[in-house]
Amino acid sequence: MLVGVPKEIKNREYRVGLTPASVRELIMNGHEVIVQHNAGFEIGFSNEMYEAVGATIIETAAEIFAKADMIVKVKEPQPVECEMLRPGQILYTYLHLAPDPVQTQGLIKSGAIAIAYETVTDDFGGLPLLAPMSEVAGRMSIQAGAHALEMSQGGRGMLLGGVPGVAPAKVAIIGGGVVGTNAARMAVGMGADVTILDRSIRRMQQLDDIFKGSVKTVYSTQDAVEEAVLTSDLTVGAVLIPGAAAPKLVTREMISRMPRGSVLVDVAIDQGGCFETSKATTHEEPTYNVDGVVHYCVANMPGGVARTSTLALNNATLPHAVAIANKGWKQALKDDKHLLEGLNVCEGKITYEAVARDQNLDYVPALEVIGA
Repeated sequence: MLVGVPKEIKNREYRVGLTPASVRELIMNGHEVIVQHNAGFEIGFSNEMYEAVGATIIETAAEIFAKADMIVKVKEPQPVECEMLRPGQILYTYLHLAPDPVQTQGLIKSGAIAIAYETVTDDFGGLPLLAPMSEVAGRMSIQAGAHALEMSQGGRGMLLGGVPGVAPAKVAIIGGGVVGTNAARMAVGMGADVTILDRSIRRMQQLDDIFKGSVKTVYSTQDAVEEAVLTSDLTVGAVLIPGAAAPKLVTREMISRMPRGSVLVDVAIDQGGCFETSKATTHEEPTYNVDGVVHYCVANMPGGVARTSTLALNNATLPHAVAIANKGWKQALKDDKHLLEGLNVCEGKITYEAVARDQNLDYVPALEVIGA
C-alpha cells in the first residue's frame, strides 16, 4: 500500500501523522511511504530522517493526496483537504465530526473511507487512540489555566499553589476520565485546592484511591456543577461522550455570576465544548473574555507541545495503521471490532451512530457497509 503523510495546515499545528520510526515499520512490512516536504521539520523530524528510513519526500499536499492509497494525518481534514480526497481512499486521523457538519458533508462528498482515532475502542472500554492526547491536554489545561489566571492575561491575579499564609487557588475539574485525572495530577502537583466532579461512583472511588485524599470528589449534579463553578478560580471542562457532541454543563447564566477574572479551560472543545459560551480558539489567540471570565478553548491543545504529542500519538496509532496497510481496510475492520468502531464515514455513508444522531443524518451500521 502507498501511504501518504501530508503536512498539517491547521493554525500552529506542528504534529505529524507518522514519525520516521513509524515510517520504518510500514516500509519493513512491505509498503511505500511518501511524506510532504518538511512535514515534521518543526518538531525535529527532517526530510533527511524520513529519507534515511526509506520514505520519498513529495513537495506538495496535492501530490500526496493524488497518489496515496491511505492518508495518515493528525487533525481533521480542512475544507481544501476534503476536496482532495477521492472515492476509495483511506483517511486515518482525528475527525471529531459531531459538532462539524461542514467537514461531515465534505467527507460524504469525497467518497473516502474515514477512520477516526477518537472512536477506536479497546477491550477495557477505553479510547486508546484518544487517550495519549487526552493525557497531554489534561496536563496542559492546568498550565494554560495557571497562565490565564495572571493579571496580564485578564485573570484574577492568583498563583495556583498560593504561598505560605495565602490560600491556593481553587480548581474544579468536570469529568474524572483521562483528561480530568491528568489535569488533577498537575493541579495537585502545583499545590492547588482540587475538586473533581463525576457521575460514576466507581470512578470517584478510583480517584480517591489514586490521589490518597489530595483531591475532593463530588457527584456531578446541576447543583454541584453550579456550586463548583461559582466558587472556583479555575474550572476545567473534561467531559466526553465518545463520538458525540459534548453536553453543555455550564450555562451562560452561571458564567455571568462567576468572579471576575475566573478562568474556564474547555478541553471538550473538539466536540463542541461543555460550556455554553465556548467557541474554538487557536494557539495564536487562545483566550477571550465573556462577562469578565477568561475562556481558553484551543481546539488543538496538544499541538502546543507537538513533539511530545506526536511521539505519544504514534505509539497508539501505528499498530492499526500497519494492520490497515497489511490487510486492506475492509479486512482490517472485519478482523478487529475495536478498529471497526473508528469507521465514521464510508463511501458517502455515515457509519457512526452518534454523529448521525447529532447531525440528523441517516445512519448505516459499519458492518452493513463493509459487507460482514
